[in-house]
Amino acid sequence: MFIAGTGSLVSIQPAQAYTVTLKQMGSNVVATGSGAINLTGLTFFGLTDLSSLMEASLGQINTGQLGLAAGYTGFTGPTSFGSGGLFFANAGSGDLVGISGAPHFSEFIFVPAGYVSGNALSSSATWNNATFASLGVIPGTYIWSWGARGASQNFTLRIGVPDGGSTVSLLGFALFGLAALRRKLSC
Repeated sequence: MFIAGTGSLVSIQPAQAYTVTLKQMGSNVVATGSGAINLTGLTFFGLTDLSSLMEASLGQINTGQLGLAAGYTGFTGPTSFGSGGLFFANAGSGDLVGISGAPHFSEFIFVPAGYVSGNALSSSATWNNATFASLGVIPGTYIWSWGARGASQNFTLRIGVPDGGSTVSLLGFALFGLAALRRKLSC
């Protein structure tokens, strides 16, 4: 019975959706993003130069290298993920990808200029000598979505939340421990 439940935990996160995970790593906060973005249902707004940054009070996080990005509108989701102000990352690498959920101000999903819908993306950003508290972010899972809400029509931000694989592994170890304890008690 638990195996079937565990299988459903794995399938909660769509395989092709774009996900950014924000973690405390030593004295730094590191964001890593990967997945694909399906642009169907979004409206192209224009091109802009962007860099890796975060502004939790506006629901904005960008990861990747400084570069030209295409902005798209037409999604719904959280307008913030904390009270933090603007913080530029100390380092960024990979594809420039981001989201800004501030309503009526700067609601945009950003992808590299020339991005082909559905192609794989990967990026990271690092804020040195920072913590979740100093950046003003609130741990949790934040999801922006658009279009027909298909498998790859969302952008997820996980702050301090283990990914599905880690959760499933921990659940497996816990169940194994309970089974061993039960066996020991019944002997």
